[in-house]
Amino acid sequence: MKTMIYTLLVGAALTGCNKQEESANVQSLNQQFISAWNSKDAGKVTGMLADDVDFVQGEVHYKGKSEVTEKWVNATMPTTKSLKTSVISSVNDTQTAYEAGTFSVDVLPQAAGEKAGYGEGNYMLLWKKAADGTWKLSYAQLEDLPVQVKQ
Repeated sequence: MKTMIYTLLVGAALTGCNKQEESANVQSLNQQFISAWNSKDAGKVTGMLADDVDFVQGEVHYKGKSEVTEKWVNATMPTTKSLKTSVISSVNDTQTAYEAGTFSVDVLPQAAGEKAGYGEGNYMLLWKKAADGTWKLSYAQLEDLPVQVKQ
């Protein structure tokens, strides 16, 4: 009986010592992403993308890190500044995390003499924990209103 009690106590102690996986800090992940975007650090943004990332905006769907980098990150980043988000919903656990809400961004003029614009809409960013323990952006969806001319 004593042996059984000791065995249970040792087992409980060892179980209590196992490191619990921590949930993602989705707010921190998104702030790192937004900071890199606003700093025009395409390399850092690309480094945050999963190899199988999806980007969806209306009828547009880019699949994979290279297509998303080329057609969204590299094509859009130079045309915007001051990306801001307002969180409406977020959930995180040890393997996935998402945040959804609204965004606003200044849209830069495309040519001399054109006025700057202002864009806004809804967003959802989904992060997944990679095999190496890092968090990668797995899915990004933007649904935006038509760009308004900035007054």
